[in-house]
Parts: sequence; structure tokens; C-alpha cells
Amino acid sequence: MKKTLVVLAAGMGSRFGGLKQIEPVGPNGEFIIDYSIYDAIRSGFEKVVFIIKEENKEIFDKTIVNRIKNHIDICYAFQKNSDIPQGFKEPIREKPLGTAHALYCARNLIDGNFAIINADDFYGYEAFQKISQFLDKDLVSKQEKYGLVAYKAINTITDSGSVKRGICEISNGKLVKLDESKMELLDNKLFKTSFKTGKMEEIDKDTLVSMNLLGFPREFLNHIEEEFTTFLRENKDNLATSEYLMPDVLTSQIVKGKAEVEIIETKEKWFGITYREDKEKVVAAIKDMVDKGIYKNNLWS
Repeated sequence: MKKTLVVLAAGMGSRFGGLKQIEPVGPNGEFIIDYSIYDAIRSGFEKVVFIIKEENKEIFDKTIVNRIKNHIDICYAFQKNSDIPQGFKEPIREKPLGTAHALYCARNLIDGNFAIINADDFYGYEAFQKISQFLDKDLVSKQEKYGLVAYKAINTITDSGSVKRGICEISNGKLVKLDESKMELLDNKLFKTSFKTGKMEEIDKDTLVSMNLLGFPREFLNHIEEEFTTFLRENKDNLATSEYLMPDVLTSQIVKGKAEVEIIETKEKWFGITYREDKEKVVAAIKDMVDKGIYKNNLWS
């Protein structure tokens, strides 16, 4: 069994205005995902599964996969709305069914402990080291163990607008729940607006948030399958807009007492291209890390 990195890359960057997963930011045309995979390899990951839209396979092959194919095992999972359990009708919708459904589409390609990331977020080397070390543990006992790499909220914002973050509610180092929220910096104060309640409130800048870097045992995929059936039944009348999301599955497993989610803090700073205006800052940040010797000038040479 190989320690596997699962890359969520099926979403199009609507606010950015294109396929932001393959926007060059490095000195030799590297994408953000190049740096994530580079960090994952040197942290001990042996396989990567890209979850993409099937129509984007050719461009992934020509770019990122062509660069990394000699460094790590690679395979694709295609997120299709038709990939649902028997007995249910394919929902008619334009967007994918959500992050938990993306993982469902990769269920047959993962045979051991694994981590998931977003393709368009820069996580930092320390974050991959910590989640890799977590995955080396025995994660299955009476209560399954999951890991969530948590960032200080102030380290995950952009000056270009609001961002979506999972605000962590924590007790004794374990996740209680995630509050999916809009987060923005206004007059040097940090605010969150919960998607669930609509309430806007100021939060401490050191509040821990999820950037969707999580680690799981293979058994977690069984829960993804089980709860997907429940999701489809409960949302049968609004599948055109409903999304099957990872935070909902995590919360469900916690509430049922089937799992505990360990909070793994990192001091890393997030970079990403949420808006087109962000690209210049990401390019500058990567250049600074190259100049400091954190990354090679030509990453895959």
C-alpha cells in the first residue's frame, strides 16, 4: 500500500476566470500544484491521484503530469455527476456534486492511508511533513483517527477579496466541528460570516482554519459511500444545487462517535490565486522562497 496524495482539481476557478490549477507561478512555468507535489514527495508520499473533469485530462497530461511522471506514481479519477450509487438518477446540473463526491469518484484508486489537498492552494513543506507523519500512525482502532492541518486565519487571507474557510471549533486538540464561512479583512480586523447562520462577527487573527489538507485511513472511504446514499435521498428534490461536502461527512463521523479529528497546527502561510489580482503576489512569494533555497529554481530538474 502506498501513501497517497489525492488532489481535488475538478473545480473551475470561476472568480479567477479560468482553470487556475494550471496558472504558471514559478520561475520555469511551475504551477502551485508542482510545489505541493514536490513537498509531498520529499515528505514520503509515493502516489498521487488527480481528481479532474475528464475533458481536462489532455491539458493535465501535457503540463503537470509530463513534469512529474518520473518522480511519483500517477493516476486519474474523473469526477462525473453520473458516478452515483445504483438506484439513483443522475442529477442535472453544471457544477460537480462537491468535495465528498470527488473523493467518492476516487474510491477504487486508494488502498491505504491518504491525504487530500486542493490543487490551487499552496500549503508549504512543513504542512506536508506533519500530515505525512500523521499518516504513518495506525489510524484504525475502536475509533478511527483523522488529521486536519490547521492554519492561523491571518495566514490564509488575500487582499483582493473574501475567501472561503472552515473555521475550526476545537476541544482538547480535537475538532468539534467546522463552520464553513466567508472570511475577510476589514480595517485591519478579521471577520467571518457563517454560511450556515449568515451571522457576521469579528474573530481573532490566530483562529485556526481548515485549508482542506486532511489525512485519513482507507476506511474513511466506506463512510463517504454510506453517507452519499443518505445525501442523495435527503436532497432528491434539490440536487441541482446541493453539494456533498467533506465538512459534512467529518462532522457526521464526529457526532456519531465513529472518529476523532486531530488538529495539526502549522506555521506555514497559505498562497493561492482566488482572484486574478493574486497572481503577482504568488509569483513574488515563490521567487522569494527560491531565492532563500527552499525550492530549486527549476523544480523538477
